[in-house]
Amino acid sequence: MSEVGAAVEALRAGMPIVLPTDTVYGLAADAYREAPVRRLAALKGRPEGMPVALLAADLDTILDCVPELRGRAAVLARAVLPGPYTLVLPNPARRFRWLSGERPDTIGIRVPVLPPPAEAVVSRFGGVAATSANAHGSLDPRRPEDVPEALRAAAGAVVNAGELPGTPSTVLDLTGREPVVIREGAGPVEDALSAIAAAPAPGSA
Repeated sequence: MSEVGAAVEALRAGMPIVLPTDTVYGLAADAYREAPVRRLAALKGRPEGMPVALLAADLDTILDCVPELRGRAAVLARAVLPGPYTLVLPNPARRFRWLSGERPDTIGIRVPVLPPPAEAVVSRFGGVAATSANAHGSLDPRRPEDVPEALRAAAGAVVNAGELPGTPSTVLDLTGREPVVIREGAGPVEDALSAIAAAPAPGSA
């Protein structure tokens, strides 16, 4: 079986995988089921209540998962995605509650520019829950060998895309009247804020 096929099968079996993104190596699991996401968080040692991003190869997949994002939230997301950003958006129907942590009326989304093998995996599978492939609070991995051995041993597959930039995504909260920068990372903040400010109103010509 190919590397891509093995990774897809591992996700379907409820196992986590090591997945390269446009920033760092991530630990990913089936986002559609609660149990794989809980196992992912426990494996990484994340504190209870911390959110996990919903990652997909394209924004349309995320809109299919969370249709309430269609409208203003989707317009803002398209202004900066795909790219090295995580966006926190309104989630009024409280979908994917196991991803949202202590803010169930929000959801974090990622649409990275994925390396080819990772793009093939995520395109075939759909939405994955994704967080950096490190022990909670430790350095973000830029190479597969930087991923802690315990995480690699527990993963159903490791997708290798060589060395990555190594800086995590920029996190922006777009749930309020004005964007809030939660974390400055790989994506230039000013570029994102300018794009968001210039985004057209939904339905405008």
